[in-house]
Amino acid sequence: MTGFNSIDSRMAPTFSSHRTFLREFRRQFHTTGAILPSSRFLAAALARYVREGRDEAAQAPRRVLEVGPGTGSVTDKIVDALGPTDRLDLVEINEEFVALLERRFAEEPKLIAVADRVRILNMPIEEAADGEPYDRIVSGLPLNNFEVADVQRILGVLEGLLKPGGRLSFFEYFFIRGFRAVVSRGKERERLRGIGTTLGEMFRRHEIRRELIWLNTPPAWVHHIQFENGKADA
Repeated sequence: MTGFNSIDSRMAPTFSSHRTFLREFRRQFHTTGAILPSSRFLAAALARYVREGRDEAAQAPRRVLEVGPGTGSVTDKIVDALGPTDRLDLVEINEEFVALLERRFAEEPKLIAVADRVRILNMPIEEAADGEPYDRIVSGLPLNNFEVADVQRILGVLEGLLKPGGRLSFFEYFFIRGFRAVVSRGKERERLRGIGTTLGEMFRRHEIRRELIWLNTPPAWVHHIQFENGKADA
């Protein structure tokens, strides 16, 4: 009986997260943008430069930002990658996701261990743009759901939040934007093509690495961006 209780307690956060995610997907698809949380493979790719940039010997503190953490599937990997003095800010606009994240950081041992170095901010990213810059930013925002001007503004905000030489990592689903641009008409096609042009220009000038993650629903591209100093050493 104890074994079953232990399994249930470990799996409960996952079931709760998936229920919350599916409910918010139905209710607010525009800002949720996915039907399921990111897989552990996608989450690990998004956290790559949090993990690889850690300097444990020097224990240099870093500031890490996750934008749009949702239920925290990527947050788990970011927490694993934090150095002992690193700080993490989570900016989430959805109040249901914020409540779930606060519960997780109060109840789950791994998250409790870093809770004193984590802030959960319930606000749009534009309102979080007045503090210290960040060494690493991981974004889960569904850019392909937004208007072109919104995408340009958000990318400008994220660039402004990064320290020189800092890294931005985000994802988009494989083939989805291109397919939708082909089958759509009128303003929707123009919107998707405009987003493609905006992102394509940024990739051409600032992308330092791109990963295709097949083990996700659906498969996804992870883009790693460095705005300052071009393609610096990874």
